[in-house]
Amino acid sequence: MHHAPMRRRLTAAAAALTGASLLAACTATATDVPAPTGEGVLADICPSTIVIQTDWFATPERAAAFQLVGPDGTVDVEQGAYTGPLGDTGVNVEVRLGGPFLGGQPVPAQMYQDTSITLGFVPTDDAVRANAEFPVTGVFASLERTPQIVMFDPATYDIDSWDDVKATGAPIVYTEGKVFMDYLIAQGYVDPSQADASFDGTPSRFVAEGGRVMQQGYVSNEPYRWEHDVEGWMKPTDYLLVDDAGYEIYQHAWSVRSGELDELAPCLTELVPMLQQAQIDYVNDPEPVNEAILRIAETIPDGPPITLEGNADSVEVQLAEGIVANGPDDTLGNFDTERVDRVIAAVLPIFEGYGETVPEGISADDIVTNEFIDPAIGLQ
Repeated sequence: MHHAPMRRRLTAAAAALTGASLLAACTATATDVPAPTGEGVLADICPSTIVIQTDWFATPERAAAFQLVGPDGTVDVEQGAYTGPLGDTGVNVEVRLGGPFLGGQPVPAQMYQDTSITLGFVPTDDAVRANAEFPVTGVFASLERTPQIVMFDPATYDIDSWDDVKATGAPIVYTEGKVFMDYLIAQGYVDPSQADASFDGTPSRFVAEGGRVMQQGYVSNEPYRWEHDVEGWMKPTDYLLVDDAGYEIYQHAWSVRSGELDELAPCLTELVPMLQQAQIDYVNDPEPVNEAILRIAETIPDGPPITLEGNADSVEVQLAEGIVANGPDDTLGNFDTERVDRVIAAVLPIFEGYGETVPEGISADDIVTNEFIDPAIGLQ
């Protein structure tokens, strides 16, 4: 059973809440848990520099990593990194950008090529796909739902749910290798003829064809930008979340190399609650780190367009759509292992169709753990 999409055009969110009141309504605090930091607490149990490999440029969806450094970090243009001390814990943090800085490699492969990486952002489907050769274990999920969407022009297509997509016959432009498209086809929501793996990351085709194509995006990015910043468009779009089609991946599972889990356990026991708290601190007071994200974008060339207004809207959307949220309980950042098993069952036939090898009997326990999560840390 698939849920109807929670589609909200939050660029026009004043119909329900202004941006300020939305943030107030969704204000997130830890449940009587102080920020789990202490002088030197990580110095003897963690790497002297905790290296976090993200999957893309600096954006609000990835802001928990930059929150660890804070607003005054150093931007390294050549390495594509943002660095600084992790409070007074006795260690530094280096947040590495993904995208072109990965040289086309998936994060798990990069983690095994460069073992200085402590944690990498690995979505559930990639963790399954990599398990045979580059096994990783997720220890924290900064996003509860994937922000992945298919975006469309509501003036061109009358779409209320995923059940309406196939009948449009519209091309859906996406990045080659994105497994969610094969999932949508397998579930019957998209006809194979609609899948167009030519997305170049820009609005150009959507604009040039007057909205007669649909395209991939993040709910917390493209809808705002298309309405406010994209010349030649500058009007609302609408969207469907792939999560509402049953594609329930954890988009940003902060993962370690599986073979190092025991060795890193003392570090992770102290660090993971700090990761939980960083996500909460960010959505509570996003402006300082949003300004840092803008500074990174202005310093490192060729990334996506970033504005302070777009960053602020992104936080509102992430909270309103449950992208940043607690799990089924009152905890932020833990994994629902039954959900992970459902994802594994959904993607295994797809990977088999690619001719790829996935270990027989793989389950949630092979790719995620809640061992280091503090269940008392969550959004209120």
